[in-house]
Amino acid sequence: MEYDMPKLITPDEVPNWVPGRLTVRNPEEGWSGLSVRGYRYSGSDVEVPAVRDFVVVAYREGHTDMRRRVDGRWSSADVGPGDVSLLTRAADSRWVWHDDLDVLLVFLTEQEVVETCQQMYDRDLYDVEVRDVLKATDPAIHQTALLAAHEAASGAAGSQLMIDSLSCQLAVQLLRGYADIQFRDAGTGDRLTFQQLRLVREYIREHLHEDLSLQDLAGVLALSKFHFARRFRNATGTVPAQRRMRGA
Repeated sequence: MEYDMPKLITPDEVPNWVPGRLTVRNPEEGWSGLSVRGYRYSGSDVEVPAVRDFVVVAYREGHTDMRRRVDGRWSSADVGPGDVSLLTRAADSRWVWHDDLDVLLVFLTEQEVVETCQQMYDRDLYDVEVRDVLKATDPAIHQTALLAAHEAASGAAGSQLMIDSLSCQLAVQLLRGYADIQFRDAGTGDRLTFQQLRLVREYIREHLHEDLSLQDLAGVLALSKFHFARRFRNATGTVPAQRRMRGA
């Protein structure tokens, strides 16, 4: 019997389970890796399905005793302005609080975190998970959330560049302080490493207007066409695009 994987909810679907008054929302254009929503909440007891993205909750106004359940475990803390809560992606949660709050929800995509992690460590990544922290006093992450909200509200010139920078910055902050990272076994040997993939992609960008062959790409790594194609497929799940090749 086949079972459907549970659907992960998007940032736009969160209010279906956590109703509040929207105070800020990013535009769609230029916000592929990070999104932000601001809400004013009254005291609530809410069950939240697993969210597609990693979530940072930055508290702006109001103090309350917050209780949260993740993976069946309860934690509690008094939260207020300057504090942040962290929730890993794809985790069901329940939140209980009694007093009014003004918060920012910052959503960071899995792709953004994974790509940043690979660039930081230059290793093949198996999995990355952000630790579920109910209360962290982390001024750097809180300030990044505020800057993202400011960009969402202002939409000033250069906003897309700023958001790209903030997405990377937030991913680095989470990876440095709050992430559990599993790397692939370096001894597997039957797939291209992240560094090898990067070399191939750089070569393609530098020769974008040339009629590249499979042998050209294999030659970048001093591999045969057969070994390159197999390791490329094992690393990416795809084959090198035939339309970019000659004699492949």
